[in-house]
Amino acid sequence: MRIFVPALTVVVLLLVAAGAAGSEGGRWVFGVVVPYAAAAIFVVGVVVRVIGWARSPVPFAIPTTCGQQKSLPWIAQAKIENPSTSAGVIARMALEVLCFRSLFRNTRAQLADGRLSYGSAKWLWAAGLAFHYAMLVIVLRHLRLFMEPVPGFVLALARVDGFLLVGLPAIQATTVLFLAAATFLLLRRVASAPLRYLSLASDYFPLFLFLAIGASGAWLRHVSKIDIPAAKAMVMSLVHLSPRPAEGLGAVFYAHLLLVSALLAYFPFSKLVHMAGVFLSPTRNLTANSREVRHVNPWNAPVPLHTYAEYEDEFRERMRDAGIPVEKEA
Repeated sequence: MRIFVPALTVVVLLLVAAGAAGSEGGRWVFGVVVPYAAAAIFVVGVVVRVIGWARSPVPFAIPTTCGQQKSLPWIAQAKIENPSTSAGVIARMALEVLCFRSLFRNTRAQLADGRLSYGSAKWLWAAGLAFHYAMLVIVLRHLRLFMEPVPGFVLALARVDGFLLVGLPAIQATTVLFLAAATFLLLRRVASAPLRYLSLASDYFPLFLFLAIGASGAWLRHVSKIDIPAAKAMVMSLVHLSPRPAEGLGAVFYAHLLLVSALLAYFPFSKLVHMAGVFLSPTRNLTANSREVRHVNPWNAPVPLHTYAEYEDEFRERMRDAGIPVEKEA
């Protein structure tokens, strides 16, 4: 059920949007109301999550480290793995965000002949990196629908992305890469019994959404041959807050738009929001300088203290009568 329900939900979204696209009211709902609502939920939701993280107390330095901390001069420090300066933290964050460095070092644990063994998990790293970069390029390519004139870098990116020159319009390499990587991530989660046991419906739903969005986008580009000028005119009307849903764009377009809207609305409430959360993670964005700087918890509430000297002054006679040694005589 954890797999079937998310898949069925995506199918229902497709059918509902495709069925409603034939009426003017349906086009207004799924072409105007739903996108605006999804964008508002996305922006407000992400801002609320980020503000919540920013306001969370971090009383101690808790960076995750896997290298030698700065210590004696003759001991080599792991300046990126265990950064003691802001430059080291920036380098570590850059490698984490751009190269998924911690995922690259991830290993796969399994039982073999009754013994626990660890193996390489580089396919997961490669698929994750390909998925994220392909999605980034696809989002940047779609800027041509939101901007007029279209920035030069968007046009150049589209030309480079279609370098294979296969088909007309040309097949974009990132489209193929995006679908392949998303399929791998889904099959990996389904095929592995331990991973399938740990997975929830909330883990499958985004993957089905991504696959449906990518497949419907590829269908619009290569099968139904969507009217790009009409689609851009509609999107630009949404951008300029003067919405005009188009009639001739077809059911698949409105299904594609609904799936994207569902993803935007779901984003702030899901694990996908790690896109913003990674920058506010104290295990990543703090310096590891606990040997140089004493970190005192500023949120410690004042409490009444009773030192041992005061304790002994209060109970010295009873301690001596009980045979308990005391530090000083009365």
